[in-house]
This record gives sequence, C-alpha cells and structure tokens, in this order.
Amino acid sequence: MKKVFIINGHQYYPFAEGRLNKTLVDKASNLLEDANFEIKTTATQEDYNVEEELEKFLWADVVLFQTPLNWMGVTWSFKKYIDEVLTAGMMGTLSQGDGRSKEEPKKNYGLAGLLKGKYMISVTANAPKEAFNNPEEKFFDGKSEDDLLLPMHLNFKWFGLEPLTTFFAYDVMKNPDIENDFIRFDKHIKEELIAKA
Repeated sequence: MKKVFIINGHQYYPFAEGRLNKTLVDKASNLLEDANFEIKTTATQEDYNVEEELEKFLWADVVLFQTPLNWMGVTWSFKKYIDEVLTAGMMGTLSQGDGRSKEEPKKNYGLAGLLKGKYMISVTANAPKEAFNNPEEKFFDGKSEDDLLLPMHLNFKWFGLEPLTTFFAYDVMKNPDIENDFIRFDKHIKEELIAKA
C-alpha cells in the first residue's frame, strides 16, 4: 500500500470555503510522503480528465476520499465526478459491468470490481459525535456514521476496494475542536495507512 490517490470532494460555499478539507488533504499527503508513499491528488471542484482519473484508480493501492458531509451525502462536485469518472470505468476499466451474467441474472450484483486495493473515507461534519449511535437521538435514530455513508461504501465496494476505518471530524461549524481533530487525524493516518502498508 505505497501508492495513495487522495480525492478532495469539497464543494465551495460562502459559509464553507473548504479550508479544513484542504488542510486534511495536505496533512495526509505530508504524512504519507514522509513515510515514502507516492501520492496523486484530485480536487473534484476543479477541472480533471476522465481518462487520467481512471488511471489514478488503477495506479493506487489506496484511495483516500476526503469530503464534507453535505445534506447527508457527498457534494455536488463529487456526485458529478462519480457520474463522469466512475461511470466511465464501470464497463471494463474499474469493473466488468454489474457482476451478473446471462446464466445467473439474479446473482452477484455489484461484484464485478477489478481493483484490489483499499479505500478510506474521511469526513468533516457539522453533526456532533453524540448524534450517532444513540437511539435516543431521533434524527439519526441510532444509526452510525458508516450507516450514513453506506452509498459511498457501496460505490467503492462496486469496484472491488476494501474499507479501512472511517475518520470523522465532528461539529466543525458550531463547536469546532480543530486542533484535536488534527491530532486524531494524524494518528488515524499513521495507524490505518502507514502502519498497515
């Protein structure tokens, strides 16, 4: 796991300019480069070439996806990236269709991925940690962070990637604890990526 493709899925808003997500991408890049990893990056709200993006997925041992939580999902710029890049890779580059065959049309849906690496999702969210995994908090109704991110986990699984532990920076707008988030993030990268390489 010495080659890491980092995707910054931030989308600019006047109240969320993307500094925290950019800083986390930079921190991950610096930590990994110091540990002799090779890094390639993409920011989804900037211009990219679909074929070059597919090559980055093929090149990488690990995909690190950094994103804000945006309306309980990913940003518009990353959704556009999925529609353009992942759709282009779905029929032979990153997967062989949807996994089903003419002989077994009801089996193996989503299991035709061609990638052999891993992925990690890192999220910045305005929700407090206490909103998750607690049935008394009625909005998420006891659901976990990874329950909320299930569509993203399934997207990566579609292409054959295996999950590493998700990182969450909580309450980043109303009650930020950014310095502690940075400490936890550094530890997470070292334990989940560098130590397992």
